[in-house]
Amino acid sequence: MTEKETATEKIISDAMANPSPAKSMGDPGITPLSPSHTQQNDTDQVASEPSFVVVVAIDFGTTSSGYAYAFTKEPECIHTMRRWEGGDPGVSNQKTPTTILLTPDRKFHSFGYAARDFYHDLDPSESKQWLYLEKFKMKLHTTANLSIDTDLHAANGKRVKALDIFAYALAFFKEQALKELSDQTGGEFDNNDVRWVITVPAIWKMPAKQFMREAAYKSGLVSRENPDQLIIALEPEAASIYCRKLRLHQMVDLGTHSTQNGCSPTDNVGGGMTQVSPGHAKEHVRRNRQSRTFLVENVIGELWSELEEGDRYVVVDCGGGTVDLTVHQIRLPEGHLKELYKASGGPYGSIGIDYEFEKLLCRIFGQDFIDQFKVKRPAAWVDLMIAFESRKRAAAPDRSNPLNINLPFSFIDYYKKFRGHSVEHALRKSNVDFVKWSSQGMLRMSPDAMNSLFKSTIDHIIQHLTELFEKPEVSDIKFLFLVGGFAESPLLQHAVQDMLQGRSRIIIPHDVGLTILKGAVLFGLDPSIIKVRRAPLTYGVGVLNRFVDGKHPPEKLLVKDGTRWCTDVFDTFIAADQSVALGEMVKRSYTPAKPSQQVIVIHVYCSEKEKAGFISEPGVRKCGTLRLDVSGTESTAPRREIQTLMQFGDTEIRAMAVDVSTGRTVKASIDFLSH
Repeated sequence: MTEKETATEKIISDAMANPSPAKSMGDPGITPLSPSHTQQNDTDQVASEPSFVVVVAIDFGTTSSGYAYAFTKEPECIHTMRRWEGGDPGVSNQKTPTTILLTPDRKFHSFGYAARDFYHDLDPSESKQWLYLEKFKMKLHTTANLSIDTDLHAANGKRVKALDIFAYALAFFKEQALKELSDQTGGEFDNNDVRWVITVPAIWKMPAKQFMREAAYKSGLVSRENPDQLIIALEPEAASIYCRKLRLHQMVDLGTHSTQNGCSPTDNVGGGMTQVSPGHAKEHVRRNRQSRTFLVENVIGELWSELEEGDRYVVVDCGGGTVDLTVHQIRLPEGHLKELYKASGGPYGSIGIDYEFEKLLCRIFGQDFIDQFKVKRPAAWVDLMIAFESRKRAAAPDRSNPLNINLPFSFIDYYKKFRGHSVEHALRKSNVDFVKWSSQGMLRMSPDAMNSLFKSTIDHIIQHLTELFEKPEVSDIKFLFLVGGFAESPLLQHAVQDMLQGRSRIIIPHDVGLTILKGAVLFGLDPSIIKVRRAPLTYGVGVLNRFVDGKHPPEKLLVKDGTRWCTDVFDTFIAADQSVALGEMVKRSYTPAKPSQQVIVIHVYCSEKEKAGFISEPGVRKCGTLRLDVSGTESTAPRREIQTLMQFGDTEIRAMAVDVSTGRTVKASIDFLSH
């Protein structure tokens, strides 16, 4: 080893031992020994796939959830879960509401319709003690510094740990699915034979994805020792995989089929590209609903056969909480998919309409009353929102007759006690003229009033789509697939048609609410189907580089043993919107500061911008830690080099490391949840 190298080595180790004195963010300056970016070919990667008997996908939605499965021996048969008990008038229940009920001593009681119905039947004095939660998934998207300790609020205002709630929900699905599989196979089904898939929005950041994984570990779905038994699938990707398989009779093409009659795709199931009489269609729907097994083409569907190499399409996943957009390009002959533009979207799901309805009620009855009513009569509030839900689904662009919403008796009663006058009086007195009181005890809304509740949510979606279609990567889009529960809304369909003006064909699969679930099963059967993704953010670490006058700012200068260093330099692993192939690795080498060091902790930074020069720049934030456990790998080598490989082309970021001198594997983990 030359004298010069030894000197450099000393500086590296000193700098790692003492954080740089420059205005750093408390990060030890690290000099990477050998930055290099390698792309591994698929052949390097043939890790033996563990053999699973069945793939079970859980679609954990904001408003509704469900599971589906397929046996690896019969990959073309996708089974959706058994029928749920309960259900709402006017709402098809292929999934169950994402609602959970805990007993007063915080033990799991029930999930879905069962939770809602039990809670609803409790005496009001008793229900205040029980913990009821709904629409809680959005918390993972909206919490800026999500951690293992993030709280949720139950309907009675009490706080519970989010991780516990998500773990209870996953444990419920595990139990239901294993029970169904045991009944199917006629024996006790072993959880080790299941590959689990959980769907998340593509726009979720890494902490939220990791949170789902932590909840899965806590629920016993999979163990930390066997992380590969669980795959995180991105919702619009799953939808995209399923849409590749569509036959013509399994979808509605909005181009050839006008939605003027406010006919949602569910009314027209089996109609495909041809119009059928409503009575005939309803019968078809009824028959279809009895069967829970879907046969998937093992080749590509008819629609897909119209696509040529390089054709592009957009999937718009409109769910309860978020709207997620992904742009894919087809690669033939295998029909692999390549992402062309990083996933985008936002919190523009259908629950936005519920919030608008709540705001309308506050305008009529007063915010103080509504807040009080939700806490004092939580079950009646749930009732009111259920009544609104079924009317919300009846909204259509050309509707002329009013929509009636049942007000629960306890709402009318409690309002009189609270204000000293009647609900009818409040409606007359409020200046909201498009909502009237009907003598049957209902709120009567004009169609325009209902449509106005949709306006801001749909405007957000259309604005986002318009911006997306202006991007150069998003030109010449052949198809736009509209999926997710909210895609059934004729108002939304109409708005998307108006925006596109015939530039792309709009396709809506039947059972649009199950598209993601079925696609997630297909993804679990073959996770390598999406070959290229786009990095959503720029990731890197802070390092020391040789100081260059004129290039580096003077306040970043650090002089150590006569050598001039620049601190806080952002060493980019991967840039936002960069194409990353599946299995592509970013390689870096690090050296422990002291020979006796047991653990190397390296802070990972991220930014929305493609280029970042320093970790102290605005917009760059610390988002995670890379932890290398080097204990037990001590060696006699004069300089220890820990080579770290990070994989960015998958739905989650993974890290592995090896001690170069001994060839031993070093335990590497990357953590994005702020502790």
